[in-house]
Amino acid sequence: MKGFVQDIESIAVKNDEFRQVLYTAKNCQLVIMALKPNEEIGAEVHTLDQFFRVEEGTGEAILDGVRTAIKAGFGIIVPAGANHNIINTGNAPLKLYTIYAPPNHRDGVIHHTREDAEADNEHFDGKTTE
Repeated sequence: MKGFVQDIESIAVKNDEFRQVLYTAKNCQLVIMALKPNEEIGAEVHTLDQFFRVEEGTGEAILDGVRTAIKAGFGIIVPAGANHNIINTGNAPLKLYTIYAPPNHRDGVIHHTREDAEADNEHFDGKTTE
């Protein structure tokens, strides 16, 4: 297996898609995201663990009602069962990547906008990148 060995910071910063799945392994998944000013992921709760890394921009992470200002360099771990949201509070796009463990989305899926993501009822179907 080749795995994923690339400059994730550069890829995340160049990304303009709301969400794009880059790589899906058996037990985790790498996804890049870009939130427009005032855009949010949307409050959600997963039965899996999730890690976020902010590469560019400013925002707010909300975990079970606790609000924390975030900016480039911040990492956020969301334990399974935590109600969470990421909001872009800045004037420029918030660029980040996230790792789901285990995978949450269909491998290779691209959602251009949050509306596209909400309209697509896709979920991980068990198929990995390789």
